[in-house]
Amino acid sequence: MGITRKAIVVKSTGSRCEIRFSDDGEIVDCRVPGKFRIKGLRSTNPVAVGDEVAVSKDQRGEWRVEEIAERRNYLVRKSVNLSHHKHVIAANIDQAVLVVTLTQPKTSCGFMDRFLVSCEAYGIPAIVVFNKTDLYETDLMDEVAYLEVVYKSAGYQTLQTSVETRQGLDALAGLLRDKVSLLGGHSGVGKSSLINAIDPLVNLKTGDISTTHQKGQHTTTFAQMVFLPNNGGAVVDSPGIKGFGLIDMDKEEISDYFPEFFAIKSNCQFHNCTHLNEPKCAVKSALENHELPISRYESYLSMLEDDENHYRS
Repeated sequence: MGITRKAIVVKSTGSRCEIRFSDDGEIVDCRVPGKFRIKGLRSTNPVAVGDEVAVSKDQRGEWRVEEIAERRNYLVRKSVNLSHHKHVIAANIDQAVLVVTLTQPKTSCGFMDRFLVSCEAYGIPAIVVFNKTDLYETDLMDEVAYLEVVYKSAGYQTLQTSVETRQGLDALAGLLRDKVSLLGGHSGVGKSSLINAIDPLVNLKTGDISTTHQKGQHTTTFAQMVFLPNNGGAVVDSPGIKGFGLIDMDKEEISDYFPEFFAIKSNCQFHNCTHLNEPKCAVKSALENHELPISRYESYLSMLEDDENHYRS
């Protein structure tokens, strides 16, 4: 083994990855040895974007990963092809930015809540960005205003943005400055366009909306970390996620990942209240008194009832 150097993974495609050296910022191709795939980690990608690694050159002059540092945090979703496996979206991130649109394409509250629950479960602060506001007529702007109340009351920071009018771009740039941020959301919500607008030097590829299904075309095949030269931050631009299946959590703990439910659960009669049919449930009482939004509770029920979710046994 040659000289070992420290680096960060900026793109991972399975058996190979791209790394950025910590000392000089050079980005090179790197091989991921099979030994990292057989450590009992039921993950489709043992090396993820954001991982801090030690690498060395082999006899052929090829860089290879020798060691993966312990992760400070990571965010996972259910693997698309291997249902009982997880896919690590990114590791060692400071915050997640959920980009949503109410048209072209429409983001459902159910998707938003699954993403946010996963962030809560892995201890990652999240921000909700309502993008493409230039496309919204009065009824959709009213819906944005309502949803901002819903998510602000749950403790999330929200922001309205538009690349066309540049609404909110300075504020978003400030939130991204000097941090490693994951941008999540469906394909077509404008994640790459937002990054390009904030820092044109990045020049990420962007795609059009399918006119047939009003869904985004997948322009990002693999998650990748890009650095914002004018900003000091780094952004993980993740592939557009169609669904966000939960994994690796107990059913009993899901309600704790709804901050507004967790804040009042101590008022429930039973300490292990599931907020379903128990008497004197503070969450149910708050719903009846219109103190909690029904959409959040419906998302919670959906997560409990979805047979496709894979919880810890």
